Amino acid sequence: MNKFSDLIRKQDAVKDRSILSLFDNGNRGADFSAQAGDILFDFSKTNIDFDAMNALLALIETSDVAARRDAMFAGDKINETEGRAVLHTALRNVDGGAVMMDGKDVMPAILETLKRMGDFADKIRAGTITDVVNIGIGGSDLGPAMVVQALSPYHDGPRCHFVSNVDGAHIADTLRGLDAKTTLVIVASKTFTTIETMTNARTARAWMLDHGGDPARQFVALSTAQEKTDDFGIDPSQVFGFEDWVGGRYSVWGPIGLSLMIAIGPRAFHAFLRGAQSMDRHFCAAAPHENMPMLLALVGIWHNQICGYATRAVLPYDQRLGQLPDYLQQLEMESNGKSTQMDGTTAPFNTGPVVWGAPGTNGQHAFYQLIHQGTRVIPCEFMIAANGHEPELAHHHKLLIANCLAQSEALMRGRSLQEASQMMAAKGLTGAELDRQARHRVFPGNRPSTTLSYPWLDPFTLGQIIALYEHRVFVEGVILGINSYDQWGVELGKELATSLQPIVEGSEPAVGKDGSTMALLDFIAKHAD
Repeated sequence: MNKFSDLIRKQDAVKDRSILSLFDNGNRGADFSAQAGDILFDFSKTNIDFDAMNALLALIETSDVAARRDAMFAGDKINETEGRAVLHTALRNVDGGAVMMDGKDVMPAILETLKRMGDFADKIRAGTITDVVNIGIGGSDLGPAMVVQALSPYHDGPRCHFVSNVDGAHIADTLRGLDAKTTLVIVASKTFTTIETMTNARTARAWMLDHGGDPARQFVALSTAQEKTDDFGIDPSQVFGFEDWVGGRYSVWGPIGLSLMIAIGPRAFHAFLRGAQSMDRHFCAAAPHENMPMLLALVGIWHNQICGYATRAVLPYDQRLGQLPDYLQQLEMESNGKSTQMDGTTAPFNTGPVVWGAPGTNGQHAFYQLIHQGTRVIPCEFMIAANGHEPELAHHHKLLIANCLAQSEALMRGRSLQEASQMMAAKGLTGAELDRQARHRVFPGNRPSTTLSYPWLDPFTLGQIIALYEHRVFVEGVILGINSYDQWGVELGKELATSLQPIVEGSEPAVGKDGSTMALLDFIAKHAD
């Protein structure tokens, strides 16, 4: 039986109810919101009522979310398909106690690596390096790239650049204009075998040698493969490793965040870690009805598994969070984009949603048309700070806030045909033309959204926000019965790419491929230089 059947029946009974009507209860805003520190999560503009909320909260108990959470923090190997613990939270346990895994406290090694990172960052920030190029892919790129941009007001170190795509245009465009003698290259690959990363790393090393740089001094590795980093010629003192219980998309808190630490300094980086640690503590201590990660996850379950809305739009009204939707896309879709449950059976319901988005107000002039008047309902997750970092441009930020709040209100409220007809009549239209024009101006409304608000985007707050979404993914995964911490879905394409490379290069014949692939290979071969 589908574990969501009762909730689906509840939703079906109220699906045509006006969300706005729920505000007849004057406490709606307070009753359907939660606070963690200075962050407010408002989910009152959804069709979740007390009956639905109680049923959703019951999922926390019946799915053993609390026990699973405690097992994760205790170092149990909850990543069962790979036989690994999931301890990225230990990387930000800077003010906590021991974290045990296989009977050993992992914190001394973590804190020692953090100190080494800090000493190295201080040395680079005080030296002649003007630019840092971080070469990685997936979490080794999306995490640090997103956070460095988000915290640009705190960026007082060397300029940071990020290369991920194996397309030669990415590395070429990034290195163009840089001084090889004052550029530090960080190669982020746990195994030091990731083909895109290592291809770009070798290109960067050749560029540095050709332009008078010193790779032995100016290359850093974020990797546990000491033998391979030695073979590449990287000084062991400039190699920072991390354990296999830190997944790539959860790794920005440790050595993968070195570019961020160089950009903003160790002190601000520690504030970033402490923000995440504070959300960890909230997640572990708060009751489910006050627990922000749990509530965020339950709203996601309601919209996706219960209402059947296949996507969610992440809409930060903050230009510096422009890469957050991409970051969350990987975090959520690589974690919960699966069809097989922990016991090996096929999930009897849809699992992770499609996650996408862009910063406001840009999106308002791009895809909000579809969100407001399209045929599909897309739950929206707005984010807004009370303050910007440019006090001399405070009027900009007030306009930004007004737009953010207006969009969520408009999605909920909509505009009826009667209201649209009155507008057209005021313009002098009559008869059939009035009706035709009015219909184009109808907004269905009753479209759900949530809003995450905070005083301003500083390192501590950003740490809270990222940890919030990490734990949201965890809770949704537990309720869905899937392992959020493996990613077997990326393997098959990699394997086929490896077998195709010699065919593309012309060193092996094209055999055993389907007709489409054979035709494409033939076309590319004919047009290649």
